[in-house]
Amino acid sequence: MNLDEIALQNFRSYAKKTFAFSPQTTLIVGPNTAGKTNILEAIMFLATGKSFRADQDREAIAWSKELSVISCQLSDGNEQTKLELFLTQGEVQGQKAPMKKYLVNGVPRRQVDFVGNLRAVLFWPEHLELVTDSPSLRRRYLDSVLVQVDREYRRNLMSYERGLRQRNRLLDLINEGKAGRGQLLFWNQLLIKVGGYITDERGEYLDFVNRHKMSDVRLKIDYDKSVISESRLEQYKDEEVAAKATLVGPHRDDFMIFKDKKELSKYGSRGEQRLAVLWLKLAELGFIEKEAEERPILLLDDIFSELDEEHRELVVGLIGKQQTILTSADEDIIEMIGKNVEVIAL
Repeated sequence: MNLDEIALQNFRSYAKKTFAFSPQTTLIVGPNTAGKTNILEAIMFLATGKSFRADQDREAIAWSKELSVISCQLSDGNEQTKLELFLTQGEVQGQKAPMKKYLVNGVPRRQVDFVGNLRAVLFWPEHLELVTDSPSLRRRYLDSVLVQVDREYRRNLMSYERGLRQRNRLLDLINEGKAGRGQLLFWNQLLIKVGGYITDERGEYLDFVNRHKMSDVRLKIDYDKSVISESRLEQYKDEEVAAKATLVGPHRDDFMIFKDKKELSKYGSRGEQRLAVLWLKLAELGFIEKEAEERPILLLDDIFSELDEEHRELVVGLIGKQQTILTSADEDIIEMIGKNVEVIAL
């Protein structure tokens, strides 16, 4: 599946703009304030249903605007698919509106059925913080991979997030003496069921990553999973009421990356941490290809300055293997990646 073009309306810095892409390699070049990353963010919105940059998706709507629209045209041989994603602040022209609306070929779809039509792997500079930043970033990363290839994961993740919010509200009421513990039973059962699926699929993905080899580097992920079960909920029942929050479950998951038994977030050099993220992204590319039976689009956001020469060459070697869209502030990068490149100048 190729991404032929993407159209943006009131999205970040773009009032109204359409970009067409080569089925091979497209370089988006321009200064750091030109909005290059905004284009890749829009593509990932269509791939995952969420922003990889904003805490709240509506932050991507252009300042003072009520509505933002991202649409794209996909092609696979003679088959064409149009995806549209509408973002609102919750209100349009004084009328209440859904925060997000999804269409496939003009037909409204739920997020669970919209995501998975377009698949992409993104590598951007902030991903270098995957090793060292907070566990929430690593959980978001796992979700961004798995929602693209597993409809059941999408469904269970949405159920888990809704159920977690409801259970936490109930814990708050119990803390205030306005509800009884018996009311937790339904939400406990829901979170145990859907949370178990999330944990299993995250574990299978990380097992795949651990089997991925990159030259002679020995890297390994340790999945620190927070299993949710009746016994663990019982174990933490008093602490949860005091904290007014659910203390066990996939929303508490984390993973650590080791190189030769050295935990890289604490003891790794900056170069080793960059290497680990590159290993993770290469494995992600292979995983999505295996699950979807096609190569995802590769999105590279101004990353070459962050890599040494050896690993730059490794990434360049990937570029011709699937549709690739990359950004840079330096047009001279064409000499590094080859001649068959279409350029979008911002």
